[in-house]
Amino acid sequence: MPGLTLGDTLPNLEVETTQGKIKLHDYVDKSYTIIFSHPGDFTPVCTTELGMMAAYADKFAERGVKLLGLSCDDVNSHNEWIKDIEAFNNGHKVTYPIAADPKREIIKQLNMVDPEDTQSPSRALHIVGPDNKIKLSFLYPASTGRNMDEVVRVLDSLMKASKHKIATPANWKPGEPVVIAPSVSNEEAKKMFPQGFDAADLPSGKDYLRFTNV
Repeated sequence: MPGLTLGDTLPNLEVETTQGKIKLHDYVDKSYTIIFSHPGDFTPVCTTELGMMAAYADKFAERGVKLLGLSCDDVNSHNEWIKDIEAFNNGHKVTYPIAADPKREIIKQLNMVDPEDTQSPSRALHIVGPDNKIKLSFLYPASTGRNMDEVVRVLDSLMKASKHKIATPANWKPGEPVVIAPSVSNEEAKKMFPQGFDAADLPSGKDYLRFTNV
């Protein structure tokens, strides 16, 4: 995607939301924050997604993660839409703010523009770190709803990698072994991971694929 991408600093925009005006950096406030955009209010896939975000709110709160939705309709429309979202998702309350962008200016600055319709938002999601930098982005077409379990999984991966010199392998799930970063020597690994680690037995004879639990 052109524009705002991994490693870039989130623009400190002031936005109007269903919970009043906020400045993005003040809202992040040294927390992981998920900003997710939607093609429009009162649309089917978006309604299921915002409802699922509401259903997963406790999981995000446990991790200290904030949520911020975004749609190009105005706040009054958002507030009416929220009634449908909560009704469809068994009463799970939408406790997070939803930003309005009727002039379609915010989506451009956040790199959330639909590639086929530059006046509409894509189904995009940024995970912003405590340092206000973009740590991960998803971009889906309007026809495909997001998997919230995957959003939680990558959050856990990002948070774990930020604390330890590790990475998470393919299909990793919380509680499973992680791999030690190649920049860490075996001697360093013994000190950093006193619980021990195992190197995969590979044809090359190289021990770069080292697993440990953290």
